[in-house]
Amino acid sequence: MKAGLPFLLALAALGGAPAPILAQQAVPTSSVPVPDELEMSKLIWTTMAAVDHANLSGNYSVLRDLAAPGFQMANDPAKLTQIFASLRQSGVDLSNTLLLAPSYSMPPRLEQPGLLRVRGMFGLRPTAIAFDLYFQWINGRWRLFGVSIAPATIATQQPGAPPAPAPVAPKSR
Repeated sequence: MKAGLPFLLALAALGGAPAPILAQQAVPTSSVPVPDELEMSKLIWTTMAAVDHANLSGNYSVLRDLAAPGFQMANDPAKLTQIFASLRQSGVDLSNTLLLAPSYSMPPRLEQPGLLRVRGMFGLRPTAIAFDLYFQWINGRWRLFGVSIAPATIATQQPGAPPAPAPVAPKSR
């Protein structure tokens, strides 16, 4: 992702990584269900919808209230308004992400017990949407713990061998 894009972790304001909060709320890995493909997509889509609604309304309280407690402590609505200012000003319509399945740049994985990281993009045209999201397992459900969403560009062709030229039919006279 590009530098200077909105990225929050629950303890970003304190200059630390998520580990201190997780140490207090350690969750045995066996009790944390890793979401299946549909549940993973729903987590991503609901986050995109929440950020989109916050950007459209200028009110980030619902986004904050849906997030994990550590995220809430580190980010008040005014701070979230500042953090998402560049995304809001870009005018990118995040609601379009609800029309596509996300593609992953790395497999979703547990970074630590109870902390899920999901990274990828929505291949929208002309502007793709890249995301890097963290979710924390709190009281039986995944809640937003960190978020980075940014406009991105995608290549018009996948890397690899160039396409073979189309066969040319001989002209008949």
